Amino acid sequence: MLLNATFEPLTALPLRRAIVLLVCGKAEVVHEDPTGLRLHSATMSVDVPSVIRLSTYVRVPYRAQVPLTRAGLMHRDRFRCAYCGGKAETVDHVVPRSRGGAHSWENCVACCARCNHRKADRLLTELGWVLRVVPREPHGPHWKLLAHARESDPLWRRYLGAPAA
Repeated sequence: MLLNATFEPLTALPLRRAIVLLVCGKAEVVHEDPTGLRLHSATMSVDVPSVIRLSTYVRVPYRAQVPLTRAGLMHRDRFRCAYCGGKAETVDHVVPRSRGGAHSWENCVACCARCNHRKADRLLTELGWVLRVVPREPHGPHWKLLAHARESDPLWRRYLGAPAA
């Protein structure tokens, strides 16, 4: 995770980009990876970071909406199927797109493959199904970060300001 100079979370970034920021002196390590891994080159050795902080403050433009991504949707629904509560593997549109449903936070839910296949392009009323939770757009700064992350490190929680899931 990349923090601003003020310890505000900015984004989750790939390990390669984090190492480049560290080597160029643009960031410093706040927390190393708990596994204690080290990367070695011909001239130096670097601890694998879990959280890094920029050396200088970067102004971030305000974004009102959280972008709809598969990772963000799975985090919002806690990796559980909206219909049966099983382990979610896919994304389903509550009102199918073939029937005019939008691709939005309010119409998309995490779903297991079995329920997604059984539902197909039908409406919930046709099947007699109900949603376990009404889908809504997430809010808060931590959602902007988790929308881009596949999984979050437990060390990140103290910087997110709210529960991650």
